[in-house]
Amino acid sequence: MKEAEGGVAEEKKGLAMSTKITISSVHHIRLIVTDPIRSRDFYTSLLNFTVAAELPPGFVLTDGNMLLGITPPWDASQAPSNDRFSPHRVGLDHLSFGVANRAELHKAAALFEEHDVEHGEVRDLPDFGITILSFSDPDGIQLELTAPLE
Repeated sequence: MKEAEGGVAEEKKGLAMSTKITISSVHHIRLIVTDPIRSRDFYTSLLNFTVAAELPPGFVLTDGNMLLGITPPWDASQAPSNDRFSPHRVGLDHLSFGVANRAELHKAAALFEEHDVEHGEVRDLPDFGITILSFSDPDGIQLELTAPLE
């Protein structure tokens, strides 16, 4: 975009040029998993997602606010054998889901214990105004439940 006299930006082909994109929400996230059925069962039985669509070889899940796609690698020949999620590679570090309050985090920790889901402790992050509970899905993808700090 060129600056016109007086510092006003010129319009390109009659359209005003914006300097930033305004994002209103997360529409969907797609996770690459080793076993879509196992992942579907994990997200629907523990995190209250429902199946919105079956798109072989995977699924689209919803919690009523967002969509979560789960599918195996698009080209299995390109996937490392016995691949697992690693926060030490470029890409996703973790995905955080909001819950209403600290009591929900403790309820989730008990549910995770009951189902042998690896998880951390409920802990406060006062600098961010939140309390979190970290856990992992069956592929080791790092997840988190986040509640407002009480």
